[in-house]
Amino acid sequence: MTATIALVDDDRNILTSVSIALQAEGFLTRVYSDGEAALKALVDNPPDLAIFDIKMPRMDGLELLRRLRERQTTPVIFLTSKDDELDEALGLAMGADDYIAKPFSQRLLIARIRAILRRAEPQAPAGGAAEQAVQTLDRGRLLMDPARHRVTWDGEAVTLTVTEFLILETLAQRPGVVKTRNQLMDAAYQDDIYVDDRTIDSHIKRVRRKFREVDAEFDAIETLYGAGYRFSDE
Repeated sequence: MTATIALVDDDRNILTSVSIALQAEGFLTRVYSDGEAALKALVDNPPDLAIFDIKMPRMDGLELLRRLRERQTTPVIFLTSKDDELDEALGLAMGADDYIAKPFSQRLLIARIRAILRRAEPQAPAGGAAEQAVQTLDRGRLLMDPARHRVTWDGEAVTLTVTEFLILETLAQRPGVVKTRNQLMDAAYQDDIYVDDRTIDSHIKRVRRKFREVDAEFDAIETLYGAGYRFSDE
């Protein structure tokens, strides 16, 4: 099926040029120049992926993401200015899947979109019930179902973005084994896409915060300073 991409930016030149580029690659596009107008449309008819500019009047991209995350987990890429490091960190902490600094290469943006959409695709089991059972990751109090993108902790549902899910899955696959930031980057950001350490750290903080909303004493993701992270199922 053709993926639908929603673009939200108050710069009509960017909306037009990016929309044309995406349509040339076979995507369907919806464009919005106003965050408030976009929010209702995104909730009522979710796209496969959304791209938000951070700096917009009336409702900026951060507020739009915050409100969207109250309703759904549509993958989101932020467009930022090079001097907006604080906004990038906030966006990632709030649940954005990626960010790209302006001015940006449309080829890079399309590569990021394709990578996130591939990660978001549910993986259908090759066999019957036995195969489905193998695909479910059971780590004590943690249960992850990659085929359905579902996560529970002690039976309580935890909603993760695509990137957050992949990072946690990588850690939980081998409890007790330290995963470096580079290894987590490779798991969550394929296709030779570079992200810095701060991006992974922001995602980890967000995952911990989400689990602590259902269990205030959650401490299964451990930080090994100078080394990386590990998951403990004890």
